[in-house]
Amino acid sequence: MESLNQMLEHAAGQPWIYPVLLVFFFIDGFATILPSETAIVGLSALSLHSGEPNLWILGATALVGAMAGDNMAYMLGRKIGLTRWKWMRRPKVQKMFAWAQYELDKRGAVLIFTARYIPWGRVAVNYVAGQTGFRHRTFFLLDAFACVTWVGYSIGIGLLAGQWVHNNPLLGVGIAVAFAVVLGVVVDHALRWWHKYLERKDQAREAAASAHATKPDPQQTAVAGVDLSKPAG
Repeated sequence: MESLNQMLEHAAGQPWIYPVLLVFFFIDGFATILPSETAIVGLSALSLHSGEPNLWILGATALVGAMAGDNMAYMLGRKIGLTRWKWMRRPKVQKMFAWAQYELDKRGAVLIFTARYIPWGRVAVNYVAGQTGFRHRTFFLLDAFACVTWVGYSIGIGLLAGQWVHNNPLLGVGIAVAFAVVLGVVVDHALRWWHKYLERKDQAREAAASAHATKPDPQQTAVAGVDLSKPAG
């Protein structure tokens, strides 16, 4: 176990780790394989014990990579649409795209911000934003704000979880990642529930508006034996 801890600490202090992480965060923005939050959380917990990697550089790397990946997904959505690749045509993915399109039409700013915290959700939103022609400047600014808060949130989780184990960096990283996964599931479900709640409110509002629009006007309702379209007398 001691040798594994030493290897982990040695790898975290190597300069090549930042370019590797940059690519990882970049890919996560348009093709999530493993949620990139786990890397930030685990390395933040390790940094608490060994001082490596540098948290400022880690945060900047995650921020640049995440923003680049999100904007790549936006551009891919604009150029190739939502059905070009086989994985895009899977029923679950198409359902996710449909959800993202509905939510983007209703509350684009809120969705772009909250989707950054939902691994596959952010990919769907990024593609749909580009495919639907959502203004890129607005998307860029909203995404930048979301990524800044997401990086801070992930580093904070790593530092918090890493404090539970002081003498075993490897165990600290494992606990931090496990904690991040559990918390991520909770946040994922909470955000999805909130968006579904807002969707139900929209549907109820639209149904009420539709019912009001079709309700007959008492002033225009015909009275038996009287033609209201002609003046009396």
